[in-house]
Amino acid sequence: MTVPTAQPPTVRRALAEDAALVAPLFDAYRVFYGQGSDLAGAQAFLSERLRLNESVVFLAELASGVTAGFTQLYPAFTSVGMGRVWLLNDLFVAQEARRMGVSTALLGAARQHGLATGAARLVLTTETDNFPAQASYEAHGWTRNERIYTYELPL
Repeated sequence: MTVPTAQPPTVRRALAEDAALVAPLFDAYRVFYGQGSDLAGAQAFLSERLRLNESVVFLAELASGVTAGFTQLYPAFTSVGMGRVWLLNDLFVAQEARRMGVSTALLGAARQHGLATGAARLVLTTETDNFPAQASYEAHGWTRNERIYTYELPL
């Protein structure tokens, strides 16, 4: 007897009109990182990024149609490498959709997008204590850069 396996999530590139669909996940992502909930602000922010083509958002949906996660990439460039770089700035999977292959599907879509656009690399940052995310990234071939410090200048 074979045991049925769960259907993997489908991933598609979000359009500007998908902002309302992604906004609850984006809001939950921001709350995870200590921000207050602002669903209207999340939707407005995403809508503007997508409408102006300032970011690329991939949306994961389960076979049931439930929106399960998203990732958002911002374009950048490497002067030394003279090429495009994509900053994987946001990745979030809804609590109820974890361990269902959603992050794998989203990371795969980001990788494919990088390859399709001729990017030199994808980069990301995560909290030093976000061990589940770090393990996931490393399991998917991402390597931690131990040679470079990241600095910030709050404005």
